[in-house]
Amino acid sequence: MQIIESGFQFSAPLDRSFGRRAPGRLSAAIYIHDLSPGGVERQSLVLARELRERDVDVSLVVHQMRGELIPLLPHGIPVVNLDSARTLQDVLRLRRYLRDEQPQVFMANVDHNNVAASLANALAGTETKLVICQHNPLSSGFHATVNWKHRVVPWCYGALSSFIDHAVAVSDGISAELVHQAGLPADKVSTIFNAVIGDDFEARAAEPVSHPWLMHRDRPVFVSAGRLVEMKDQRTLLRAFALHLRTAQARLMLLGSGPMLDELRILAAELGIAEHVDFAGFVQNPLPYMRAADAFVLSSRSEGFGNVLVEAMGCGTPILSTDCPYGPGDILERGRYGLLVPPRDPEALAPGFSRILQEAHRWPAALLRTRANKFTYDACAEAYWSLFRRLVQPARAIASHFANG
Repeated sequence: MQIIESGFQFSAPLDRSFGRRAPGRLSAAIYIHDLSPGGVERQSLVLARELRERDVDVSLVVHQMRGELIPLLPHGIPVVNLDSARTLQDVLRLRRYLRDEQPQVFMANVDHNNVAASLANALAGTETKLVICQHNPLSSGFHATVNWKHRVVPWCYGALSSFIDHAVAVSDGISAELVHQAGLPADKVSTIFNAVIGDDFEARAAEPVSHPWLMHRDRPVFVSAGRLVEMKDQRTLLRAFALHLRTAQARLMLLGSGPMLDELRILAAELGIAEHVDFAGFVQNPLPYMRAADAFVLSSRSEGFGNVLVEAMGCGTPILSTDCPYGPGDILERGRYGLLVPPRDPEALAPGFSRILQEAHRWPAALLRTRANKFTYDACAEAYWSLFRRLVQPARAIASHFANG
């Protein structure tokens, strides 16, 4: 394992064992797969920084040290690089980490990493409290490509339930799945909405954008943002946009990278819309693009939450979204804050491009920004901080009893 801080490797192990921490200071480690530009990874970086500001002793643990978000690592937070070839290999390395460092709380994120953390916790036999966080639906019906590795995740959660101290879901729908499909006790499951709006949000949104389509506008510009993967369903987005272009002029910008880029480029060419679509790639700050767009579009088949919808609302931009499980309907309150259409249906999505422009007055910027402010960094971090303290409090009480006995 490598222990890294701000890009530099430490030659000595972290001096963070349970017995040497400052009295009363909470310690936590956050485990993620890597630092690819995804919502889970961004959330973990935000949470790490916010918890540190609450005087929590925070470390990050990664399966592999890679990804475009490496420059965004909060300064001063150590990163433990497991450097494994497969997630299964993380188990024994996590066991060693938990035994050596013994954080009071160890928080894992998403499916197989959650399973690996649960197995490691079972083998480590420490006092560390394990929290797993589920960011995506468990139901196989919401996955475009499901193999046995995905199907066994709920079963693994149930089988390892006694080694899971708490499970956090990012929406109420996923919380229900953890109880009814994974078999976790309801009192061990909570919903905590994602952290999206921070103190720097307005400044980041106000940054200039230099794209010619947005600087010299001669027709409406729609923006979408997300990984180019099956569940974001950009195929449906492109097909729907092609239908819209039959009756109106417009342009579409797709922010994000992913394995489907070449396939989507080919599809745009086959649909005859390539000149009207820009695959802009990974953008470190997508907010100015959202702010400058006429509308934001989300075409997902499923979402655990939907951070980009909150970001678009925070920019005051009207939203056209599929009403997929589980986040968009909750965030947009069934249409009060945006236009919802059925998922996986180009014919249903296509009319939305015109409607969102014609009915934009229904969603004034001030209304959208007020709604977005329900999903702040502070609210999210406070919820996790309270959960972590609640989990470790019994152990502290026992330790205090024996110390005073």
